[in-house]
Amino acid sequence: MKSDIEIAQQAQMKPITQVAASLGLAEEDVIPYGHYKAKINHRLIHKAGKQGKLILVTAISPTPAGEGKTTTSVGLADAMNALGKKTMLCLREPSLGPVFGVKGGAAGGGYAQVVPMEDINLHFTGDLHAIGTANNLLAAMIDNSIQQGNPLNIDPRRITWKRCMDMNDRQLRFIVDGLGGKVNGTPREDGFDITVASEVMAIFCLATSIADLKDRLSRIVCAYTYDGKPVTAGQVGAAGAMTALLKDALDPNLVQTLENNPAIIHGGPFANIAHGCNSVMATKLSLALSDYVITEAGFGADLGAEKFLDIKCRYAGIAPSACVLVATVRALKSHGGVAKADLNIPNPEAVRAGAANLVRHIDNLKNGFGLPVVVAINAFPTDTPEEQAIVEQVCAQQGVACVLSEVFAKGGEGGKALAQQVLQILEDRPIQYTYPLDMPLKQKIEAVATKIYRADGVNFSAAASKTLAELTEMGYGDLPVCIAKTQYSFSDNAKLLAAPTGFTMEVREVRLSAGAGFVVVICGSIMTMPGLPKRPAAVGIDVDDEGRISGLF
Repeated sequence: MKSDIEIAQQAQMKPITQVAASLGLAEEDVIPYGHYKAKINHRLIHKAGKQGKLILVTAISPTPAGEGKTTTSVGLADAMNALGKKTMLCLREPSLGPVFGVKGGAAGGGYAQVVPMEDINLHFTGDLHAIGTANNLLAAMIDNSIQQGNPLNIDPRRITWKRCMDMNDRQLRFIVDGLGGKVNGTPREDGFDITVASEVMAIFCLATSIADLKDRLSRIVCAYTYDGKPVTAGQVGAAGAMTALLKDALDPNLVQTLENNPAIIHGGPFANIAHGCNSVMATKLSLALSDYVITEAGFGADLGAEKFLDIKCRYAGIAPSACVLVATVRALKSHGGVAKADLNIPNPEAVRAGAANLVRHIDNLKNGFGLPVVVAINAFPTDTPEEQAIVEQVCAQQGVACVLSEVFAKGGEGGKALAQQVLQILEDRPIQYTYPLDMPLKQKIEAVATKIYRADGVNFSAAASKTLAELTEMGYGDLPVCIAKTQYSFSDNAKLLAAPTGFTMEVREVRLSAGAGFVVVICGSIMTMPGLPKRPAAVGIDVDDEGRISGLF
């Protein structure tokens, strides 16, 4: 089979104006970025006359074997359209390549991709650049305020705002800057986050208008004074200029699938540090333009789906009518204790053991949040009928349907069975949130830890307890909680696979994201600036004399 990028490069794309016209968009509402990309006027969400049905794609806990949420989402959207259902795909915007680390792309795979694949996985329409620049403008203005006499009485030791960049670079996690004398600023400890883990990205994804964006940016708490009072981006005077930098980025990006169906790709923070979904703007616009919307949430359902439901849906006033839970036989074997090198070897018992992870995710979505669920087995050529039958049996015991998805190899045609099952289970139900907003912050954290992760309890560090008390006193106690932990386990220990029990969640640190509107809770060792692996994806990426890129995947 051809590589992902070879398939994408041979795609017969339609001019983006034709894709836009198929949605009924007026010419003045579409801003082309070349032949195959465009932005759509975000103000259309305020004129929406209808609301389609939302379908959430999530997955079991990630493994090195891969699960395939994006591939499944793309293939499902193509399948729905093939069945005559007016369907839009609504995805997260990937990092740059994604930042040349473990993987070189995030636009689906095989014959279930969004295109132009190289553009989407590289600079795209410049949204991430705008987000990073807005973030760094605030950082520069904080340090400049201190340099210019420090009128806000900022304590340089208590600046909470980090710089960011769209690149994995561990060297920049912890730095000292402002060296070289008075003219170069005030020496202090500093650091960089990756752009998609920044609060600006989270704000960008939750904003519903330019006015809302500006208001959220102005509420960012970026530092504290010598007497412990919070300093906001509004006080620093940065909110207006930050909004100006983000103004055009706020318009959602329109592209297409390999089968020429419309797809919006816009925003996407890390699901283990922010809510892990595409923008509210993109989701609402998609719901207004189509009858069905396929969207995904990052990492496993314990992270992405929980945040999608408890944070994004609550803020946006939306709810999915069905959830697709993606699993692979290979990933289940990984959860069953099989090493990566041995995943292609048939091992029904390991599938059965690893299926405990799948069962817990089903239970959370079906019984915890009260949503209709279908399991999609993302097919691999190495799967055996016996292994697939075990997954089907496990799902039947949980009272949910299980469908083989062959979209990677067959595109929309390979997703028709899944699409038909999704259409059967669609039901508008209210979300059973994990916690009410008026619950104290500690109890909200405990609710997620015990109900979703199945921890025995939560141990708060002295620093975390102090911060939670301070935030409550400052009036932030009614915010939702955004728990940052490893994506590989239900626990905060990446090595505890499948469905661990008998563990306690360790809350190490608490951070306020006042602009985004949630409290970030750091559990275990979690990084907001990843490093590159021993052999970065960048090593395999190249371009020939004709400008044809290779190595993205």
